Amino acid sequence: MAIKIWMRTSMTNGLFSSVECAVAPETMGPPPHAHKELDEIMYVLEGTASVLIDNEVVEIHAGGWHLRPRMIEHTFFNATDKPLRFIDMYFNQPFEEYLDRIFHELTEEKGFKEGSKEKIDEIMKLNDQFGLFFKPDAFTRKDEIMKKYHLK
Repeated sequence: MAIKIWMRTSMTNGLFSSVECAVAPETMGPPPHAHKELDEIMYVLEGTASVLIDNEVVEIHAGGWHLRPRMIEHTFFNATDKPLRFIDMYFNQPFEEYLDRIFHELTEEKGFKEGSKEKIDEIMKLNDQFGLFFKPDAFTRKDEIMKKYHLK
């Protein structure tokens, strides 16, 4: 996955931010999670996004929208053999800062080896700071989704 920040909350007087996400074919997104204060809207530019909300998977095709309100457990993935690109809009907090840190700062090139205690500790701090939380079975559910849809 890759992200590009298009609009920062600092550009909208703190109202919202927007990022573009590119997801390779047959690729899983994050483990199922929820946000304490963040509302998200997805607009699919290319391909088909599969979005899990609680226990239901819905497909959002190019040109489609999807709302993920705060406190709703969700994740997304690309179950197809075609690329997926979408715009996510975030309301109520500067979530682009979270993504910027995860995707552009906590990298192996900058000394944060994948799976290392240092990287995991930093991600846990960010999760607390931005109100991102996971149920105890989130990583098991991620593995089940990956197996069911043959994802990487």
